[in-house]
Amino acid sequence: MSKTYLVADVGGTQIRAALFPADHPQPIKVIRTSTQGDGQAPLERLLDALASLWPDGDQVAAITVAAPGPLDPYEGIVYEAPNVPGWENLPLKNHLRERFNVPAAIGNDANLAALGEWRFGAGRGHNNLIYITVSTGIGGGVISDGQLLIGAHGLAGELGHTTIIPDGPHCGCGQRGHLEALASGPSIARWVEEQLAAGKSSILTGRQPITAREVATAAAQNDALAVAALRRAGTYLGIGIANFLHILNPTAIIIGGGVSRSGPHLFDAIHASLEERVLSRQYLDDLVLTTAALGDDAGLMGALALAQTVARS
Repeated sequence: MSKTYLVADVGGTQIRAALFPADHPQPIKVIRTSTQGDGQAPLERLLDALASLWPDGDQVAAITVAAPGPLDPYEGIVYEAPNVPGWENLPLKNHLRERFNVPAAIGNDANLAALGEWRFGAGRGHNNLIYITVSTGIGGGVISDGQLLIGAHGLAGELGHTTIIPDGPHCGCGQRGHLEALASGPSIARWVEEQLAAGKSSILTGRQPITAREVATAAAQNDALAVAALRRAGTYLGIGIANFLHILNPTAIIIGGGVSRSGPHLFDAIHASLEERVLSRQYLDDLVLTTAALGDDAGLMGALALAQTVARS
């Protein structure tokens, strides 16, 4: 009887689940389903999605789930998952064990994306790396000396909620001046809208609402306001990354998420900001700053890496 792993990545709009063989990182089967719908709660939809992948004749060695929001990976409790109704103080690991009666574990989606990139993606060969996902929000994960850094209560890696400007714009978490409030996709779009309202000209004039993707497209056409928006975001990302370099001294910075595909204006600004702010050039020597390799699969592959660890323990 061969062994398999069941893994899932839960988002606010979509659940992705996959069945993997024990000896290869290529899935046997992958399914996608909406997080909400058909009169079912998100937990029911997740459990049913995993059940639909249950293999005939094979043994499931472990089930793991990448979940959004702050959570306790030790006890398997999701404290609060943004945009997933009912997921407050949810004992998700216990639900998985009760339904399937196999070893189970959960992890924060950004942390597991870092684990996935390290094990299977752009971070291979780097035992000290930082993964930053820049999208609707900004999340992150840290690999330190070949271990995922999760902290005493599993809450480490919230890189997007480091303060860059104490009295800066409000963040979605309610605080002010966080990196997420300055360089996430919505914050880029919001700054452009503010500049347009103040009378700045752009090929984006008249478009409502504006998205970060539209800003990137306009920047590729050398629209001055769009270019300025990406450079601004890149500068703030560089400030944040310089802080992370000083604290963690990694050999690789991996940037994922939709905003990471915005082009050279963003990354040129990140590099310039780093050059200006690092304490010593030694932090940049041999540093690899690159985009993520796994794309939307990062969380799923991180869940696979976690499943492999669970099965060995």
